Amino acid sequence: MSREWRLFIPKAVTVLRQGYGLKPFGGDVFAGLTVAIVAMPLAMALAIASGTTPERGLITAVVAGFLISLLGGSRFQIGGPTGAFVVVVYGVIAKHGYDGLLIATTMAGVILIVAGLLRIGTLIKYIPDPVTTGFTTGIATIILVSQLKDIFGFSIERVPADFIPKLQALWEARASLSLPTLVLAVACFVAIMGLRRLAPKVPGFLVVTVAAAVTVTLLALPVETIGTRFGGVSSTLPPPSLDFWSWTKARDVLPSAFTIALLAGVESLLSAVVADQMTGRRHRSNIELVAQGIANIASAAFGGLPATGAIARTVTNIRSGAHSPVAGMLHAAFLLLFMLLLSPLAKYVPLAALAAILVVVAINMAELNRFRLLLGTSNGDRSVLLLTFGLTVVVDLTLAIEVGMVLAAFVFMHRMSQLSSVEGGGPRLIDGDRDDFSRAEEPAYEPYEGLPHDTAVITFRGPMFFGSTSVLKDALDQVGGRSRRYILRFEEVPLVDPTGAAALSSFLRRAIQDGAEIIVCGARDSVRANLLRTVEAHVLEKVGFAPDFATARAATAVVA
Repeated sequence: MSREWRLFIPKAVTVLRQGYGLKPFGGDVFAGLTVAIVAMPLAMALAIASGTTPERGLITAVVAGFLISLLGGSRFQIGGPTGAFVVVVYGVIAKHGYDGLLIATTMAGVILIVAGLLRIGTLIKYIPDPVTTGFTTGIATIILVSQLKDIFGFSIERVPADFIPKLQALWEARASLSLPTLVLAVACFVAIMGLRRLAPKVPGFLVVTVAAAVTVTLLALPVETIGTRFGGVSSTLPPPSLDFWSWTKARDVLPSAFTIALLAGVESLLSAVVADQMTGRRHRSNIELVAQGIANIASAAFGGLPATGAIARTVTNIRSGAHSPVAGMLHAAFLLLFMLLLSPLAKYVPLAALAAILVVVAINMAELNRFRLLLGTSNGDRSVLLLTFGLTVVVDLTLAIEVGMVLAAFVFMHRMSQLSSVEGGGPRLIDGDRDDFSRAEEPAYEPYEGLPHDTAVITFRGPMFFGSTSVLKDALDQVGGRSRRYILRFEEVPLVDPTGAAALSSFLRRAIQDGAEIIVCGARDSVRANLLRTVEAHVLEKVGFAPDFATARAATAVVA
């Protein structure tokens, strides 16, 4: 009997099967509360930036956040509205109205469910790094520009959705600049960045939002608030409904639905991969897509926004001591409680403070260091990066992803044609999910004879490109627990592209933090040169290179 159905069992069920007690529950309660405190002002800010009311963001975080944690394939994923959707959502609302967005979100949910059931999640993980970095940095740029109105306090009745007309409208409104609004926004931004540096455990978003609201109220500053623009924030969840559905409008928003589905899939799986790297766990991508689909359909039914896994909130969840998906469900429950009790106070929050929060979000999204590293790589990767970035900002996100993927495919095919030969016999380049029930049936890894017991040897075969980033994770799973030394064999690796180097870099950073010694052996000159260009210099400084395995083995024996 096939065991493939086990791949679609949520991680929450896995946790209950393994046993769940008061101690892990206590850790989940604290983590859920911490993430909820971070998520509340952020959800409102993202909703306003998307061109809708702040309670829509809270509804999304509550409904979708709960379902993503309950049904997903990651232990630590936190779901909700994210900055990646701001550009698409704003454009859909401007062109098709809010009911058009609800229809597109529902259709995106169905697409995600189908993609998960067809096990396409395994493939979505391999979008090239220059494409993801290009459109992510492009989205960050658009978010940053979209907040200039609230940062400077410009009087503009309706800001255009397109980038160039938006800049023109902002420039034409420059005479309406509000000095109190600008000072408040700058002060909030400086305070958030200062708290991150001096007191990283303090929830800077919430602290600065509350402080700004109190300051504006006590000093009666002439700045716009949630109350003056929206009248306040609803304190209840609306009843679920699909009355917004229209077959005619569904045809019109179908391209936007595919864009929302692609963004939700990519962002959620990227977030799950980050969580895996931090915890040593492994998510299941296809049930994660199914959960994202169900969550988006439910969010639309309650009148919410598109949702996906949020990397920053997921990282906060892990660092706060989360043990299981219960933390994510509790985060949604705490947000609902905050919504019921604190919504009447939200009308005092100045929009300049929320704009400052989104500026910080945009800076974090931009990945400027990664962007700079990719600019120093090959002409092909640089072209993919810049074209994807430019099309995202100036034209359209959907077109940017399509063109970026096609160009990346041509770049890859050109690289493969330059190789004299590619030897087979190695691990599969694209491997599927594995369930949690059959792991004990896997054969144990046999260490190389004569090496110390605490030394692990990982052999890579074939090109390490955007379609083979799972090789490193699979090799580590075969090795088992963390070792004191690693020998990475690269004799049969003809090519390492920026995405493969990024995957290797993540492992190197983690191993170095654990105090492990690392030797890379057998890397040909072109591979080593690409690693030197792409992996951070401070990481490579702690990695040893050997010409062949015999030399690395001898060095390990000497150290032992």
